[in-house]
Amino acid sequence: MDRRSLLTASAVLAAPRIASAQVAARTLRFVPQSNLASIDPVWSTAVIVRNHGLMIYDTLFGLDAALQPRHQMAAGHEVSSDGLTWTIGLREGLRFHDGAPVRSADCIASINRWSKRDVLGQRLGTLLDEMRAESDTRFTIRLKRPWAGLSWALGKPSANMCAIMPERVAQTDPFTQITDATGSGPYSFRRDLFRPGDVAVYERFAGYRSREEPSDFLAGAKPVHFDRVEWRVMPDPATASAALQNNEADWWETPLPDLLPVLRRHREIIVERVNAFGNLGVLRFNFLHPPFNNVAVRRALLPAIDQRAFMDAAIGTDTALSHVPAGCFTPGSPLANDEGLSVLTGPRSLDAAKAALAASGYRGERVAMMSASDLPVLQNLSEVAADMMRRIGFNVDFQAMDWGTQIQRRASRNGVDQGGWSAFCTTWEGLDVSVPGSHQPLRGNGANAWSGWPESPRLEALRDAWFEAPDIAAEQVIARQMQAIAWDEVPFIPLGQVLPPQAYRRSITGVVKGGPALFWGVRRA
Repeated sequence: MDRRSLLTASAVLAAPRIASAQVAARTLRFVPQSNLASIDPVWSTAVIVRNHGLMIYDTLFGLDAALQPRHQMAAGHEVSSDGLTWTIGLREGLRFHDGAPVRSADCIASINRWSKRDVLGQRLGTLLDEMRAESDTRFTIRLKRPWAGLSWALGKPSANMCAIMPERVAQTDPFTQITDATGSGPYSFRRDLFRPGDVAVYERFAGYRSREEPSDFLAGAKPVHFDRVEWRVMPDPATASAALQNNEADWWETPLPDLLPVLRRHREIIVERVNAFGNLGVLRFNFLHPPFNNVAVRRALLPAIDQRAFMDAAIGTDTALSHVPAGCFTPGSPLANDEGLSVLTGPRSLDAAKAALAASGYRGERVAMMSASDLPVLQNLSEVAADMMRRIGFNVDFQAMDWGTQIQRRASRNGVDQGGWSAFCTTWEGLDVSVPGSHQPLRGNGANAWSGWPESPRLEALRDAWFEAPDIAAEQVIARQMQAIAWDEVPFIPLGQVLPPQAYRRSITGVVKGGPALFWGVRRA
């Protein structure tokens, strides 16, 4: 072979390698906190499903870094002088991933579906007179009473986000999961490549119409610098750590606390807190069946709760990674307070808990304690809770399962003998539980409440009063009253504030700080 032929052959062989390298450079490899078991951010309250929703859907409003609502899909809005009529106009050029334009009818159907599941959406449902399309790009929401917080509710990034879907998808019963993932956001979901428990693939949506203002948390522009984002599920922390260190992954959402020292020593890895609000650990009960339908049984647990023990087990003994004590509202937020907090900060006593349980009428009913085995923080919280319950006299049946299965099962209202459940541990994002309006563990609206379904007219009345509060001082009074009731009725028990860091390679820049893992603005250096 002559020299020219050899060079030609070498170039042909090198071309696929170069193309492959270019594809790899345009792909972000992300290790999410758990398996994506649902693709419906209205049906599910799971954080990973919400994160998926933020990838593929846009919202009418978006919160900026100061948590103030800004126009997002909305070009603007007007509120009538009496505060009852909101008129919202859509920006030009908005399209869904199938190429269809975003219309008022899509927005109305999306809001309707969301309002049946979300705590603030349910508030809209009680106030709503009618929604009407004035044109394809302009619609009105007429209220029975003014609600200044409507734009915040439509733009919040928390559980049950108000994702704008095509009308045909949004007409799905809100208590049934969608199967069509056609979205409106900067990335599209490759359902054909989705392998639950393994990988979820997202591709840049070329038809996404970004805003022109600078990016500001969930508001403004959402520039996409990767053609493809792959969520690679790695339940084994050692595998995820090795992948990050070996440049086989770019970003790990929930690094195991025990592995943080190793990651921090790696020259090419950054470990830092991305979510400023952290997460509130929660022990939740099923109010429909024994034993936790008995308030005295729930109260019996309080003397035994050691928040520091829960936090040390959940995320390690480095106190920078957790905060106690924690009441019902996110520590450090304006409504956090110490009302009745001595019930958790006073001397801990298993003997007092045993005595309270013995006096409660507990008859040894089996406690089906669900535990998410693929989420170390939740697994560790659950193990501490189960051990504590056994030591004070509960008949605990500890049932480990993956997070996706737990999400599905906790929707069951059956008794324990029919595949139901009694209790579980989880965490709620600090933003969600910082105010009564979005605080699902504090809802007391029975069948429409979060899994567990407690009824509490007192909490519901105070929540309604919070919406009408004239200033922060009045809100703080209400928050104290709600916390006092929480110790009496025990809709849940706060276990402490988890402040987990994330880990990513130094080659990744532009990570948006302040909240969940977001994928716009991120680029490879």
